[in-house]
Amino acid sequence: MAGPGPLASGENALLIDLKGRRYLIRLQNGGQFHYHQGFVSHDEMIGKEEGFRLQSSGGGSLLVLRPRLADFVLKMPRGATVVYPKDMGPIAVYADLGPGMTVLEAGTGSGALTLALLRFVGPSGRVISVERRDDHAGHARKIIERWMGEVPANLDLRIGEVEDVIAEVAPERIILDLPEPWHSIKVAAEYQPGGGVLCSYLPTVPQIQTLTDAMRESGAYQEIEIFETLFRTWTVEGRSVRPDHRMVGHTGFLVIGRKVQAKS
Repeated sequence: MAGPGPLASGENALLIDLKGRRYLIRLQNGGQFHYHQGFVSHDEMIGKEEGFRLQSSGGGSLLVLRPRLADFVLKMPRGATVVYPKDMGPIAVYADLGPGMTVLEAGTGSGALTLALLRFVGPSGRVISVERRDDHAGHARKIIERWMGEVPANLDLRIGEVEDVIAEVAPERIILDLPEPWHSIKVAAEYQPGGGVLCSYLPTVPQIQTLTDAMRESGAYQEIEIFETLFRTWTVEGRSVRPDHRMVGHTGFLVIGRKVQAKS
């Protein structure tokens, strides 16, 4: 991630050809990007303001921009499956994330959602991200460092079980991207403060059914919502306005509940 100004060595750059194909690269002094229409030199991009076009050795035209977070997430190297940008916005809004909050995430996966959570809570907030697998944790750290330059001070990356961290931190917001999040409900019900939000991202109907049953049986979560977000782009060319033939359909369900006070 970088601010405005000329592109610099070490930054990410997004190259877009005339057919809309996108290529994510990391600029390096003396480097080259090769594709089906030849190559371009990184040195031709370094030091310039983004938004210009560059001609490749084979006559291709490439638009040079800094990637948005959405661009980076869709093109970055992946370990675990990522949470798509179309789901990050609803997670932020319906889990009611905001500056200064403490958010506990599990698992870290490839680090895509972790980057979004950091943006939502701002520098005054805190994100604790827990991952069970060493390989996923290591990959996520590299991705976070590539986007942000370093692991920021308000991000705490851990390897272990999320239930242990819930008990330690008692977070306002819990975001779970786990295959069996219902195992976390008992401890979340005990330690998450009243009014807190628990949000889980799950791909299948049996998973959301099992989680929802566990949340209701705990007696600690109400106002439970289950939904999915579909994403369809449109083409506008003169008088022709139509939906595109391909769309991003089902990626996952969101299950969101509010923590309530136990009955006295």
